[in-house]
Amino acid sequence: MTVASRIAIDGPAASGKSTIGKMVAECLGYLYFDTGVMYRAVTWASLERGIPISDEVAVTRLAQELHIDVTRPTVADRRQYTVLVDGVDVTWEIRRPEVDAAVSPVSAYPGVRAALTAQQRRIGAAGRVVMVGRDIGTVVMPDADLKVYLDAAVAERARRRYCEIIARGEPATYEDVLRGMEERDAIDSSRATAPLCAAPDAVVLDTTRLSIEGVVQVVMRLVNQAQEK
Repeated sequence: MTVASRIAIDGPAASGKSTIGKMVAECLGYLYFDTGVMYRAVTWASLERGIPISDEVAVTRLAQELHIDVTRPTVADRRQYTVLVDGVDVTWEIRRPEVDAAVSPVSAYPGVRAALTAQQRRIGAAGRVVMVGRDIGTVVMPDADLKVYLDAAVAERARRRYCEIIARGEPATYEDVLRGMEERDAIDSSRATAPLCAAPDAVVLDTTRLSIEGVVQVVMRLVNQAQEK
């Protein structure tokens, strides 16, 4: 019996991959690894060191020098994982507004993506991981035991993100959220380095009309099927 030890979950923004990935990891007792935290870690480190985010060469060099680890939670403060940069816990620091505002260009730099892909593979190689992102099944773990690509109609994904923003008490309009999501989709799908797309052997799930619980049930069924092969 083959154990599905490395699970890749990809998809566009607000497709449900982070929520589903976390719940599946909890069901299995695996590490939940949202690869986006690594790009946030590089962004945070750049800001801390006074490196201009626009300086691609310097930011890339920093990404190559940093040692970033993602582990299961080490502190009971409702965190989903612990993020360490050169041994320093930055789990909450990488969620600061200034990091939010600067992470997009950092994640688009090819050199940064290459450096972090190597670190993501290192963590994935240990197994017992549910890795979530936009290029996991195609680039980071092309040999994952199970690949799932979550998708949903852009209007529904925009509605979900809009509800999240409103729930946090932040101002937003659905139209602005929808426009921003359409722009993000276009960038992610057309970039030269690791464009967003489903791996040829991924199971594609449309979550538009599915509940969170329903999607988790489908993914867990796929995990069980993978283990039976």
